[in-house]
Amino acid sequence: MHTFSRRDFIAIAGGMSAGAVLSACSHQEKTPVGSAETKSESSEVAVRVATLKGPTSMGLAKLQKDVQDGKSEHSYAFKMYTNPADEVLPLLVKGEVDIACLPANVAAIAYNKTKGAVQVIDLNTLSVLYVVSADGDITQLKDLTGRTLYVPNQGASPDYVMQFLLADAGVADQVTIQYVSEPTEIIAALAKDPTAAGVLPEPFVTAALTKNDSLKRVLNLNSEWARAVNDDSGLVTGVTVVRCEFAKQNSDLVDQFLQDHAESVAAVIADPQIYGEVIAELGIVDAAPIATQAIPYCNLVCLTGDQMRESLEGYLKVLFEANPKSVGGQLPQDDFYFID
Repeated sequence: MHTFSRRDFIAIAGGMSAGAVLSACSHQEKTPVGSAETKSESSEVAVRVATLKGPTSMGLAKLQKDVQDGKSEHSYAFKMYTNPADEVLPLLVKGEVDIACLPANVAAIAYNKTKGAVQVIDLNTLSVLYVVSADGDITQLKDLTGRTLYVPNQGASPDYVMQFLLADAGVADQVTIQYVSEPTEIIAALAKDPTAAGVLPEPFVTAALTKNDSLKRVLNLNSEWARAVNDDSGLVTGVTVVRCEFAKQNSDLVDQFLQDHAESVAAVIADPQIYGEVIAELGIVDAAPIATQAIPYCNLVCLTGDQMRESLEGYLKVLFEANPKSVGGQLPQDDFYFID
């Protein structure tokens, strides 16, 4: 089974440390490490799309495969990166990519860093976060009372989400939170203490359950979020952004991408067996069996328009209230949302 690095873990969880994020928009060009590139053979100018290793790009697997095989009717140049802050944000700033998959909070930071030069065009992934434990008696957040909860990356999005949910459940001061930086630390800790619980994102959850068959998904944080909020917001992992300049000049290409993205997501969800193999072939997730098992739990979507805005706006507000720096210092304005 693949051993995930801390960089993989941070990218997939969608949480970046404040320091890393706020220093991301350097104008120094970097060669992406571990990137994968997929280009269309069409003679027309290709839309340059930056994707990320992990769930935010899983829904694009069919489209990327079609491009790779010369079956796409439209022209795209895909390149995959592992670090949204250090690798993708500078490319957006310099206009070297047109469309990019990003963690939701990093998209807000990109908007603030570029003074409104990027817009979010769709949500590509809702929550991939789960609470896992060997104790099946945990069926609600209140059941975490008196237990140790292992949480990844203090000061990152999963931390703020968990603090919000525990506070809403009235048990924030009754749960002992232990922060870790590596998913393997959570897996090892849960093996030693079957009463403890841990917060993990997919596909790490699937990998953990494969490694330790006593572990279970005991809480789906997507469902817990829906219970906690009184608006139409969602627990959002990943979004797709476009440079505003590109969108103004190529609105038809943006519309076409959204259509292609929606069709690709539907195909991936409908056939995890086939697209788990494709996802592994493209390097989005390294192991095909893990990708196949994880697809149903990754909440892959292509949400646009008002539904996109309502889901994302409330989520960013929760992060902002936890720490304004987590979204770039201020909440994005109306022009952040691409409403066609």
